[in-house]
Amino acid sequence: MSLLEVKDINQYYGGSHILRNVSLTAELGQVTVVLGRNGVGKTTLLKSLMGLVPIKSGSITLDGESIAGTTPYERARRGVGFVPQGREIFGRLTVHENLQMGLATKKGGTPIPAELYELFPVLKQMLGRRGGDLSGGQQQQLAIARALAAGPKLLILDEPTEGIQPNIIKDIGKVIRMLADRGNMAIVLVEQYYDFAEALADRYLVMERGEVIASGPGSEMAEKGVRQLVAI
Repeated sequence: MSLLEVKDINQYYGGSHILRNVSLTAELGQVTVVLGRNGVGKTTLLKSLMGLVPIKSGSITLDGESIAGTTPYERARRGVGFVPQGREIFGRLTVHENLQMGLATKKGGTPIPAELYELFPVLKQMLGRRGGDLSGGQQQQLAIARALAAGPKLLILDEPTEGIQPNIIKDIGKVIRMLADRGNMAIVLVEQYYDFAEALADRYLVMERGEVIASGPGSEMAEKGVRQLVAI
């Protein structure tokens, strides 16, 4: 059984049908990549998984239990970590305080996992610096570390390479691959940077106009012409 199973979900904004019978699965130890041009519903899909927008129909199950009607806070408590597009760190809080926010579902006094500083060494050097004073790449690393602080079993990332310098993109890719390879976490990644997505994908799906138009193993992306499907 997949850790995450999404079946035939539909979502509307006003009279607009944004997600149309979208299904996907995410397995422990794998990266599921969601691709598509701008405005096809990728971010709405992730927000639906996190409970930030309601679905009209369909099902979302985590570890075999429905989470479709639960709040974002409850999903976080059940082991869903979310890195939103644009990072959304707290600019006035320090790096340390931002990381503590990632522990909001844990008991008071729970320490920040030391491993986060091994994954992202730059954060340890900047614990007292305000989040808003970090570079875009450093903020992205902080956003991922904040999502990892509570030890999620499902990590959802929305375009983590957006506006990030190439060397940090490479570092983020290594961290994502390492987290998946441990086998105790499933990762869902929405990404516009095709080469980054292809390098990480164990499975992929392509969206267009709110629908899934192609899916399969990541190893088949080149032969299936996925790059052409998502080219602008």
